[in-house]
Amino acid sequence: MIKIMIKRHEMLTGHPVGYSPGMVVALQVIQALTFAPIINSLFTFGEEFGWRAYLLPKFMPMGGRKAVLIVGVIWGVWHWPVIAMGHNYGLSYPGAPWLGMLLMVWCTMIYGVFLGWLVIRGGSVWPAVLGHASINAIAGLGLIFMQGRINPLLGPSAAGLIGSAGFTILAVILLLIPAAWKPVSPDVVSGLPAAPAGGESPAALEG
Repeated sequence: MIKIMIKRHEMLTGHPVGYSPGMVVALQVIQALTFAPIINSLFTFGEEFGWRAYLLPKFMPMGGRKAVLIVGVIWGVWHWPVIAMGHNYGLSYPGAPWLGMLLMVWCTMIYGVFLGWLVIRGGSVWPAVLGHASINAIAGLGLIFMQGRINPLLGPSAAGLIGSAGFTILAVILLLIPAAWKPVSPDVVSGLPAAPAGGESPAALEG
């Protein structure tokens, strides 16, 4: 979007806009933190209504933590055909496309923990829609800082091990906190049970 605005300015004024690498980074960060998530949500709401609003409740009787992990695995396997065609990782890395397919499942599991937690604790699927859109908005920021040949499995995109490291830590922390998986309302999404009035999470929801 920012690149389009700059290009339009150049066309209208006839003067090229010179900007440094630092300015490019700043513009990309501003874009990722402001209007990009809103625009991206037009494309992520379909996935989130499918994964988190429809499928997640089907597994909630097994427990919140198990449910988000199972949905994360299914979400990753769903991407396998496009990963096998080179999406996200290309086809030039060692072990292609199988390692890329496995890494995709890993990434969807850790991002799925975060997005599932947003739904369960946020009382709506819409926080996950915006969360997914925000992840997409920042997914390529790390590429700006890279030089030379990039190993797509390591990163630095959000689909690589390094690029997803922050969310991996967050996912582990969330999974270690049973209280994080108590639904705030019986109507979070259809089928999600509410936490009891006493505040203790039943074993099924903590799983």
